[in-house]
Amino acid sequence: MESPDIPASGHSPYAVWRSYKSWLPVALLLLCIGIDQWIKVYIKTHYWPGQMTDLVGQWFKLYFIENNGMAFGIELGGRVGKFLLTGFRIVVSIFGAWYLWENIKKYASTGLLVSIALIMAGAIGNIIDSVFYGVLFKNRNDYQGGWFEGHVVDMFYAPMVNGHFPKWLPVWGGEEFTFFSPIWNFADACITVGVAIIIIGQHRFFPQKHKEVAATADSPENDEIQPA
Repeated sequence: MESPDIPASGHSPYAVWRSYKSWLPVALLLLCIGIDQWIKVYIKTHYWPGQMTDLVGQWFKLYFIENNGMAFGIELGGRVGKFLLTGFRIVVSIFGAWYLWENIKKYASTGLLVSIALIMAGAIGNIIDSVFYGVLFKNRNDYQGGWFEGHVVDMFYAPMVNGHFPKWLPVWGGEEFTFFSPIWNFADACITVGVAIIIIGQHRFFPQKHKEVAATADSPENDEIQPA
């Protein structure tokens, strides 16, 4: 008996696109990219670097910074590093597009398709910054950048807890800390949520793989010889 969300006409491209499992992840992908870019363009055109606005008391703020590298401001170094990082993001996105399409054709779990779409939306959102923002906002940038040299726009800051480490703690004892200190954007949030969905739902998304792992673990060949 066929699943109700799988077209009876089979797995032809036309049949695939008739299924909600094809347009749902694509629509989510485009929506998240649109939201991400709207927020970034608004921040880029209404804030100056370092400007901060309280949204929810002292616990959630808009704090405009530009990130030249990866998460937490990690950089690969110089223009070459910037080009390598942007190129890597593009390659990952191309692989993600292929992986999403393959899973759409297989009518994979909706949760898996949504998670892939979110991760792709986050990656593409940050790629747009890196590829185009150095040129599109050349009159507003506080850096010199061209094609593929743009900085990623970050703006969300949630310093929910401020305090000091206990003095007895090695290395950091007595130092001030902030949780959560990284500054991020909507694209980063999409990636985080997508990865979290995969981790939480991996047993449902990849049941066959987990069955094979369990079968291998239960194989008599893997039983340890007990001492007499």
